[in-house]
Amino acid sequence: MPAKSRLLPAVLLLSALLTACAQADGSARQALAPDAPLPTTVPQGTKLIVGDPATKVALELSGEIGSFSFPIEWANLSGGPQTSEAFRADALDVGAVAEIPAIHATWTGLPVKIIASRFRKDPLAHPTYELGIAPGAHVKTLADLRGKKIAYSPGQAQGALVLKALKRAGLSKADVTLVELPSTGDVYPNALAARQVDVAPIGGVNIKRYTARFGKDGATTVRHGLRDDPSHLYVRAQTLQDPAKAAALREYVAAWVRASRWVHEHPEEWIQGYYVKDQGLTPEDGRYLVDLVGEPDLPTDWSQAVARHQETIDILAAETGNPPLKAADLYDLRFQTVRDGA
Repeated sequence: MPAKSRLLPAVLLLSALLTACAQADGSARQALAPDAPLPTTVPQGTKLIVGDPATKVALELSGEIGSFSFPIEWANLSGGPQTSEAFRADALDVGAVAEIPAIHATWTGLPVKIIASRFRKDPLAHPTYELGIAPGAHVKTLADLRGKKIAYSPGQAQGALVLKALKRAGLSKADVTLVELPSTGDVYPNALAARQVDVAPIGGVNIKRYTARFGKDGATTVRHGLRDDPSHLYVRAQTLQDPAKAAALREYVAAWVRASRWVHEHPEEWIQGYYVKDQGLTPEDGRYLVDLVGEPDLPTDWSQAVARHQETIDILAAETGNPPLKAADLYDLRFQTVRDGA
């Protein structure tokens, strides 16, 4: 028999063996369908890259940081722009954001899915942002926004809040001047103090610091009366096609739920461990922020959250000219019932 003929059966046998191995280990090699149940076992060798700095600290403080069945590489980044950039570079598996990044990512050709959602109980009494008012701007209600210069950050929660506030007041972008500014650090408080803008949404400790520092000059804040409390984990849609990653993400979401509850139930440990030691704030600032955040709401039914998200999408689509999206398409509902017991 010619050598070539003798090799053919061996090649066919090897091919059959490889096919059999792939079928025997199909859970690790075949893409997970979007309607398939989430796997519950994380295969050895799986790793997640996570951009969720606050949860990392919460897990350290609660003693759970080393309890995962897989290794985690923690990325020190947060916010929509950084997270989407890391997704595009294939340098991140999951990120922590508000409600706008998933919309903006989809509009820019990056399919993503929300896999965890947290809100605030009594959200109107515990807003994420207040409208900072520059000295001399004379804004006391949303109707007073007419004719004002307003700091605006497209693609971020603060930008969407501005558009929602205008709509609530019966105003449009044509009735104000939107000034594009990055909403990082103390850019907005400084812009207000310098009267570069009349109004800017400011959050966290900046609310307290802005009025403490510039109140003598007439600086104030106004509550907008709108819900601005969504907090999500989101991933690239393609990541969920990997059964191993999907199982690891299921385990991480369960830990994220536990961490959210732990933070609320251990305010003093959180103040000292996160706000003071990690963020460099004073204990007084930390207590202010704990009170501002209030109690977390971790629903197991996301239908109302999806409906609110759809309202945001509709406002943004109308104002930006982007195509409407279905909010439900941004959520992976398999994760909505993942609880702290996994």
